[in-house]
Amino acid sequence: MGEDGRVRRVWLGVSVGVALCSSFVALLVIGVYMVAGNLASGAGGKTVGLAKGAVPAAYQSLIQKWGNHCPAINPALLAAQLYQESGWNPRAQSPANAKGLAQFIPGTWAAHGVDGDKDGDRDIWDPADAIPSAALYDCALAKYVKDVPGDPTHNMLASYNAGAYAVIKYGGVPPYRETQGYVKRITTLAKSFEAPVQPVAPSRQASGAIYFAQDKLGTPYLWGGNGTPEHGGRFDCSGLTKAAYHSVGIELPRVANDQWNAGPHPKRSELLPGDLVFFANDLGDPRSIHHVGIYVGGGYMINAPYTGAVIRYDKIDTADYIGATRVTQDGAKALRLANAA
Repeated sequence: MGEDGRVRRVWLGVSVGVALCSSFVALLVIGVYMVAGNLASGAGGKTVGLAKGAVPAAYQSLIQKWGNHCPAINPALLAAQLYQESGWNPRAQSPANAKGLAQFIPGTWAAHGVDGDKDGDRDIWDPADAIPSAALYDCALAKYVKDVPGDPTHNMLASYNAGAYAVIKYGGVPPYRETQGYVKRITTLAKSFEAPVQPVAPSRQASGAIYFAQDKLGTPYLWGGNGTPEHGGRFDCSGLTKAAYHSVGIELPRVANDQWNAGPHPKRSELLPGDLVFFANDLGDPRSIHHVGIYVGGGYMINAPYTGAVIRYDKIDTADYIGATRVTQDGAKALRLANAA
């Protein structure tokens, strides 16, 4: 079946699914999608910094400051690069001996590491040194390859991964699968860290994800459940969201915490049906996310809550609500590859 056929099937499916749910929620879904159609034409805009809650609060001011150090980078791009390198783990260490939040190898750190917090040392493990060092190194690479044809930011990222010599040699991003993937992942993931000027575009796949989740209402919760036969068709929270988007051809990571960066983050007032809504122990740190649901409109989500309960409709406005993600195909793919790296 062609893509147009799949889209028609998804929209037909959600129409049937909405008819089966309560009239209250059905009207919410239909009404919000009518608004979504109007929003779509105005979507777009430019990056204006970091989306609220997109990065750990401890790093936000540093990334915002140093992400504007030169034209080749911006705060969202720097955030995506740091996430790709270490997953926000300041003690990360790779088999190649790359260390810290920005994954510098010792030789590169010796040449480019800076004392960002002016405390008298250059500490590869200290984010206050590693974040400005990463930004300054990016800008130095961008300057080094400024005369190379192509996108300056792409060339800078390729230089970070493969070395400036390779970028100069090939006249742009070199034909290395790893390097090309690195550039694509970071530029795509950056969209999940940026704060757009206007509401982000609604997703047509979202309706199919809702239809899938509605069909599971009343199913008992199972911690670690993926909905497989061995799990008796039961789910936990992120198992349900993963399966719902899998049903429309989008592959999310398995854990709620990892699903957070699968797309841009709409504000509470901009939520649309199909958005993933997240809950955290620390509202200043997305690494503390512990729960996820699928928004259906009007302040409600389809939720696989906890052991002993069933999949049901619940309100999203609780003290631990941290924000939402509008899932995109590219965002989900880049996120899975970043988590697998």
